[in-house]
Amino acid sequence: MDIKKILSCVDHTLLAQGATWDEIKAILDDGIKYSCASCCIPASYVKQAKEYVGDKVAVCTVIGFPNGYSTTAVKCFEASDAVDNGADEIDMVINIGWVKDKKYDALLEEIKAVKKACKGKILKVIIETCLLTDEEKIKMCEIVSLSGADFIKTSTGFSKAGATVHDVEIFAGNVKAGLGIKAAGGISSIEDAESFLALGATRLGTSRIVKIVKAMEKGEDNGKQDTSY
Repeated sequence: MDIKKILSCVDHTLLAQGATWDEIKAILDDGIKYSCASCCIPASYVKQAKEYVGDKVAVCTVIGFPNGYSTTAVKCFEASDAVDNGADEIDMVINIGWVKDKKYDALLEEIKAVKKACKGKILKVIIETCLLTDEEKIKMCEIVSLSGADFIKTSTGFSKAGATVHDVEIFAGNVKAGLGIKAAGGISSIEDAESFLALGATRLGTSRIVKIVKAMEKGEDNGKQDTSY
């Protein structure tokens, strides 16, 4: 697969708790240089990031992150505030406990409310697949498909595992036509990226792919795995 095609699907990501502006700025510079789909950064940097990049690359941020158990009102405020600060895309975490409790109507209504708070911007819904059974994943495919959200996303990258081939296969087989699929967490090679895209993923949440491409440009064999996101 053409490397430019892969990069065009990458949400180039830095969500480490200790991320500094210099590190965020480097992510933004790389996102622009390599024509990534977006740069996914902490909400506290969104306004500064948008002022820095303008329309050169989309700015993405996360809400209810990483645990998902904030109230709906808090998630809606976070989404609205991020959009007002210039965010082009929002990645929200669902309430995992509500899935376990089978509070499906509440899950659907929360996603709908957050989508409304996004004011027309892209919403991706993180369901944290490593904490769900296959039955629960399929149910979340149904709920997200009904919600008006734009993407379903595998993982935060902050739990016990990230994206798997099996999970993306479940998504591809159970979401409505047109709903985007984002694989995130642990994507550590070009081969991983190609596999997920071939299975139906349309976005990749990772910092690793850009690092690999930069190393290739320098003629380096950068084989150290980075599974932080």
